[in-house]
Amino acid sequence: MTAAEYAAQYGLIRVGARPSLASYLKQAWARRDFAYELAKSRLQATNQRNRLGMLWVVIKPTMNALMYGFIFGILQSSKPHDFPVYVVIGVFLFEFFTGSVNSGAKAITGNAALVQSLAFPRITLPIAAVIQQFLTLVPMLGVMFIYCMILGTTPKLSWLMVIPLLVIFTMFNTGIALVCARLTVHVRDFTQILPLITRILFYTSGVLFGVDRILNAFPVLVRMFDFHPIYQALQIARGSIMNGAEYPSFYWIVLSVWGVVALVGGTIYFWAAEERYGRVD
Repeated sequence: MTAAEYAAQYGLIRVGARPSLASYLKQAWARRDFAYELAKSRLQATNQRNRLGMLWVVIKPTMNALMYGFIFGILQSSKPHDFPVYVVIGVFLFEFFTGSVNSGAKAITGNAALVQSLAFPRITLPIAAVIQQFLTLVPMLGVMFIYCMILGTTPKLSWLMVIPLLVIFTMFNTGIALVCARLTVHVRDFTQILPLITRILFYTSGVLFGVDRILNAFPVLVRMFDFHPIYQALQIARGSIMNGAEYPSFYWIVLSVWGVVALVGGTIYFWAAEERYGRVD
């Protein structure tokens, strides 16, 4: 009898072997408290290093909204309705996407000592990175709503639609973060390219401009944005928060499909390389 047959007979498995997907997800779920505490402690540690602490969570997107709003407000001859609120919502929510992707990409390579010394589902690290960004988003949302009211937006029940929107958007961000986490393990230079990718997405996701106004001469391109997940998330948020803003109802369906496909696809893609993460340097 071979060594492999003996191992199988007595239920022994190779050290670092990849479990089945169902077992892997079960193990990850059992460590959900670890992911949350890791996210919370890193958020606190990050803010403690700054003199203004948690204030930077809202100062950074506020400054970005002011800067981009001023510049693009001057450059655009045909601005979207209620442009200041339009920009505030776009910048604040896109910050969540950028933070999730960038921190998720470094989740494995930035925790080499932890990955090499302890046995646990590595998927908890990029998930913890997204949780950290979500915890960062919560106070940002409060400030965003305050800004919207200061700028003349009337509070209404439709604001509650932001809750299911964030659930779907978080699913999408988690899936993309998982893909980026694995890509960074394979190609370390990916972290140098990623800021360029997110910057391109920033300028092509309708964060600062109305697609139907800028691209009105190209109806085919306008229609393509009906399947752009980040643009759809921003438009749903604007339609739920702003006065007189609307969006096609099918955006919910398309964005939900994007969220499920990204999360499921990202999970499987990340799990498939589980055995490689223990060898990260």
